[in-house]
Amino acid sequence: MAIIRTYMRDEESVLHFREAWYETFEDEELGQFVVNHGVVGHMSKTEEAKDVDDETAATLLAAFGEQCTEDGFAALTPEEQHWVVIQYALKSDDGTERDRRLRDTAIEALTGHLAWRGLGTVESSDFAPRKLNIRILSPEVNKCVSAIKTCLREGKFDFTKLTIAAAPYGDPEAFKQKHPMPAKGTFSLL
Repeated sequence: MAIIRTYMRDEESVLHFREAWYETFEDEELGQFVVNHGVVGHMSKTEEAKDVDDETAATLLAAFGEQCTEDGFAALTPEEQHWVVIQYALKSDDGTERDRRLRDTAIEALTGHLAWRGLGTVESSDFAPRKLNIRILSPEVNKCVSAIKTCLREGKFDFTKLTIAAAPYGDPEAFKQKHPMPAKGTFSLL
């Protein structure tokens, strides 16, 4: 799946996003071209064109990229974003099968919830001793943290073992706890 994701701050410092992608479905020659756009942190608007072939999709993606540039939208570098880490306390060092299902379910829920609001992408996850870490790269930390809490609450995930922290992309040692507040100590990925 090819994707272009761009952002722009308006004169009031509100961050907007536009993204477009082309995807094909298994055993089908034609796919769909999707444009998604809106204010970061709010549910986006989506337009799609179905029955698009690869050549047409490439032309549409190129035109979309050109229009974004003309309108002042640009891709963000990782350095312009922040890490947001969701951490669950676990009962075992390595995580159980139940913990792996928790990870998979949480990642699936978060991926869609954040993407449709332009709030970032789930980049990775790992098990540390007695911890599950899910890493998200986000352009808007506070809105991302709020969206994470909403998504997990709607999915009926356990909040009693949940910690959320954020750090600038280039300074992963500078994590500051964002949930729960007030912080009950130092946040660590290990």
